[in-house]
Amino acid sequence: MYFNRDFKYDLLIGNQGENIISELLKDSTIEVKMDFLAHRTNNIFIEYISRNKPSGISTTLAGFWFYIILKRNTNRDPKNITIHNVQDIRFFKVDKLKQICREWLKYNKPIKGGDNNTSLGCCIPLSLL
Repeated sequence: MYFNRDFKYDLLIGNQGENIISELLKDSTIEVKMDFLAHRTNNIFIEYISRNKPSGISTTLAGFWFYIILKRNTNRDPKNITIHNVQDIRFFKVDKLKQICREWLKYNKPIKGGDNNTSLGCCIPLSLL
């Protein structure tokens, strides 16, 4: 493995990474989900049906989905959620996330969730993502 102790080299590598992310998201649509339970369950819930109609991942027009995993005891008032409440952020190409959900559903039952448990979704372990 190649090691380099030169900060200028590391800076160039970091800048190239920023360019890749910028190019990846340029002209892309995104959807962002806030997850208040993933810190405890170590899963993310990916909704695909709500109130007996397709929704969530099955209807999104976004190219990328971001999951913001919030820290324990984060206040659910949107005015109080800040960067300081973030434990982790994961993002996925929607096509890849759909593939992960389809695979999960081959071996697992849909999980009820959402408001009043009116949604169905996949509960994917963070360790698999």
